[in-house]
Amino acid sequence: MRQGQPSQTARRAAAHRALHQILEGGAIFKDPFASVILDKRTAVSLNEMAEDESLRPMRLFIAARSRFSENVLADCVGRGVRQIVILGAGLDTFSLRNPFADAGVRVFEVDCPATQEWKRERLREAGLPQPGSLTFVPIDFEREGLAAGLAGAGFRSDCPAFFQWLGVVVYLSLEAILATLRVIASIPASAVVFEYTEPFENHSPEGRARLMIAAKRAAERGEPWLSFFNPAELSATLRANGFADVEDLRKRLAATLLKLA
Repeated sequence: MRQGQPSQTARRAAAHRALHQILEGGAIFKDPFASVILDKRTAVSLNEMAEDESLRPMRLFIAARSRFSENVLADCVGRGVRQIVILGAGLDTFSLRNPFADAGVRVFEVDCPATQEWKRERLREAGLPQPGSLTFVPIDFEREGLAAGLAGAGFRSDCPAFFQWLGVVVYLSLEAILATLRVIASIPASAVVFEYTEPFENHSPEGRARLMIAAKRAAERGEPWLSFFNPAELSATLRANGFADVEDLRKRLAATLLKLA
């Protein structure tokens, strides 16, 4: 990420969420604020993105990961969780749609300072008031501790929480990833949903080519891919760092998206 600038990856993901509402009618994941919160630069890019059929699988994947994550979130709230932490939130709109606010569910959005200031500007310009249940937590994952940042924002580490960590892990160093996972694992009765990227060599020639193009574009935006995981090794790492229940949905999600595409 370029110093002092909002994440271009966050901008791109927000555009995909908005396009899913327009092109597929939000069939997988409904988000009435997805288009409202976009800045003019991103909104202008939607027509060009819509015409590029090669982007459809990514658009559906982003919708599917959000749908799955918020389903798990709702299950966690159902068992008593009242703290939601969205790591690398970008222009995520759950805090604007939070159906559990009246039940005392608080949302902590964690992201780099420049991206959070960009989001605050987007809320102001779109005429969207910051929800009372939302707290911004400006943190650089590579340089600052998650636990200290959350504690300073009023997060209670002795109470369960749900963590959403989408579209972030591949851009972080292994050290930053493990440090974040340890913090999550230290919080009692908590859960996290995140996705990861397997090494290029794990994919078919066609899949490898697509991933390498995506990685090249990310690097050109100043956000190179840094970390890759083999599934078995990641599962072992998670268990070694305190996670009792680990579920990997990559094959099921891939099969579902193949049908949709």
